[in-house]
Amino acid sequence: MAPEAATRPYHSPVRAERAARTRAAILTAARTRFLADGYAGTTMGAVARAAGVSLPTVELAFGTKAALLKATIDVAIAGDDEPVAVLDRPWADEARAATDPLALLGLVAAVVAAAQARSAGLMLALFEGTAGGDELDGLRHQVAAQREVTAAWLVDRLAERSALRPRLRRVEAVDTVWALIDPALFDRLTRHRGWTVARYERWIADTLAAALLAPAHPAPLPRATVPNRPDRKKAR
Repeated sequence: MAPEAATRPYHSPVRAERAARTRAAILTAARTRFLADGYAGTTMGAVARAAGVSLPTVELAFGTKAALLKATIDVAIAGDDEPVAVLDRPWADEARAATDPLALLGLVAAVVAAAQARSAGLMLALFEGTAGGDELDGLRHQVAAQREVTAAWLVDRLAERSALRPRLRRVEAVDTVWALIDPALFDRLTRHRGWTVARYERWIADTLAAALLAPAHPAPLPRATVPNRPDRKKAR
């Protein structure tokens, strides 16, 4: 056998498909367990049983429970398990091509609302849990930082269109978006206040527009006032 043939990696489409199905089953089971039992109440063994696989299979695929939660959140946000960043997906290209700031915000609001509907419960399991130690703390910081990246991306796209309110600093605009797209806010509005996802989508688009965009017809600056002075009589 030639040396290159002896070292050539073996790729089996059947094996790859089986591995993908197993991974999908684990992620589906993990989502169910994290939403039902929270982070502390979910065990890798429980996920394995729900997925119909062995515990070593789950541990080999994801390593730790924190890593499994991170993968579950990533899939929920993106809507699939494809290795493509959220901001590299077709919707982002469409948003970049939008010339109207309101159209841009509408696209972003639709994507954010759908992602929140899929992932907000998992986010709460991450941020409201007290277990997990340093690994979970690191995951919390990572997820919050990812939300900041998304917020900054949106602010910069609006700034490219000269659409931001006058005197609105970039850092303030980013913080505003970061706060408004917090999954906890979505959860409070939909679960506690009874909003539909569609209502949230409309609200987030309108609220971002009001907070970030310059008015279409800015009000005129107030005219300077001059104190009344008594008329001086003409000198005779």
